[in-house]
Amino acid sequence: MLLSATRYLIPALGAVILLRCAAFLLTAHRTAEVWGWLELGNGTRVELAHWENIVGRARSADVVLPYKSVSRTHAALMRDSAGRWTVQDLSSKAGVKLRGKALDGPAPVRTGDALAFGGAKCVFHAATAREERDRAQARRDGRAGLHSTVSVLLLTAFVVLVAAQHLLTGARASVAAAFGGLLALLWGSYAVTRALHRTGFEVETLAFMLTSVGFGVCATSDPGALWKELALLAAGLVLYFLIGTYLRDLGRARKLSVPMAAAGIALLLVNLLTAKSIFGAKNWLEVAGISFQPSEFVKICFIFAGAATLDRLFTRRNLILFVGFAAATVLCLAAMSDFGTAAVFFVTYIVIAFMRSGSFATVVLSLAGAGFGAFLAVTARPYILRRFAAWGNAWADPSGGGYQQTRTMAAAASGGLFGLGGGQGRLYKIFAADTDMVFGIVCEELGLVTAVLCVLAVLLLALFAVRAAGSARSTFTAIAACAAVTVMLTQLALNVFGSADLLPFTGVTFPFVSRGGSSLIATWGLLAFVKAADARQDASFTVPAPPPPARRRGRGKEEEA
Repeated sequence: MLLSATRYLIPALGAVILLRCAAFLLTAHRTAEVWGWLELGNGTRVELAHWENIVGRARSADVVLPYKSVSRTHAALMRDSAGRWTVQDLSSKAGVKLRGKALDGPAPVRTGDALAFGGAKCVFHAATAREERDRAQARRDGRAGLHSTVSVLLLTAFVVLVAAQHLLTGARASVAAAFGGLLALLWGSYAVTRALHRTGFEVETLAFMLTSVGFGVCATSDPGALWKELALLAAGLVLYFLIGTYLRDLGRARKLSVPMAAAGIALLLVNLLTAKSIFGAKNWLEVAGISFQPSEFVKICFIFAGAATLDRLFTRRNLILFVGFAAATVLCLAAMSDFGTAAVFFVTYIVIAFMRSGSFATVVLSLAGAGFGAFLAVTARPYILRRFAAWGNAWADPSGGGYQQTRTMAAAASGGLFGLGGGQGRLYKIFAADTDMVFGIVCEELGLVTAVLCVLAVLLLALFAVRAAGSARSTFTAIAACAAVTVMLTQLALNVFGSADLLPFTGVTFPFVSRGGSSLIATWGLLAFVKAADARQDASFTVPAPPPPARRRGRGKEEEA
């Protein structure tokens, strides 16, 4: 009776958690930010709503000047975290003048300075200290509803029910202790965010919900490894908070692009030259008895190298360097025969390249190059062609090329809508079931409803990242967040559709759910980029906490600054 009840309660709680997170992430009010404005010759005031603003004739520009003498992307107006503004010409035809002098590089700009963009004259004004204080207070007043304690309590009940299923089916007491450790990390993370004056915890709630499902998978396939999984989760959380803290200073984060690119390539080369081939792929490296997949951590390097602030976004040299880095990364992975991960990197590259250049030609040329590379890979690696031959025909050879997919689909069907219960499945006995075919285990034990909720949780993170990119203060955080969710979505599609024989089986992980320490740690690191793009008050790493409510007495002249 109790086991039967948990089968229905788990998806019900999961749906409530998902709906609550969606309500806050997709519909929460965002207080408008105005950091300055341009006063045009006719008296019109054009607001600067970001720290990095494109001035140009194009409709997509942050400041639209509809004059023929203005280029589509004419100039950039940028603010740093200290409140200093600079103006930079973006290779416009008519140039930029500051206080009557033509610019020959980035230059500081102050309130009252006269600017001319291709003959369109205006005066720059930065927001005053009082206006910034008033805006911070407005953000403070508008933060109601971001408190996530209720969601964390619901998630606690969700974790307890997942653990209870395994205990009711005969799991050892150590399983309960490991789930207790998971709850300790959940509430510890929430306590840290509250200590940092952050009450928005929806992004982390979704990640912890997926991670708890992954713990359930581990409790079925290898209960003794739960403590290792717990330690890996703790490492992932440390990386999450470290990256989040580092991204608070965008200038500092930007300086990491070249070192991170170099570190990524070096890591892949060491992997390629020293790793042993395991099931056809040389994607594992062993150091001091600890095995890990370098490619998982290169994803973080890849995003640091690909994201760019506005002053470097339109620099052709920087784009060419990133294209070269991306090509070297994909070629290294192809040489390792890790084509699934190479596909993840390539799709992420396409997204970053388009966001940086806005050029469809760049995307088309990249796709053409990828097509040629795929042809060479199929020619050099016949087993890839066999995988494509099995694609869509798994049931034609259920004991050969379609062995894993047919078992996954059969297990998923046997679970029905609400599953057989934790530990009651059989798919875990198949090789790599808890990593490459984990969607099948979730369907079999927790049911199709819960499995779909896991998919929707990743999709919700992606929708939120795209929505947050439009209001992000910097192009760096916008590009990084979209790139991070592109990695997650591509892995999700390859894992789920590959298991169901809707795409070729490539052997990549389901974010947060699949077993694997490298994947779990790196995915939490990717989540930090999504969190950094969050512009909601008391939710983001990069938006300072508001000041305490100002006292009404004794403020006097101090606010007249």
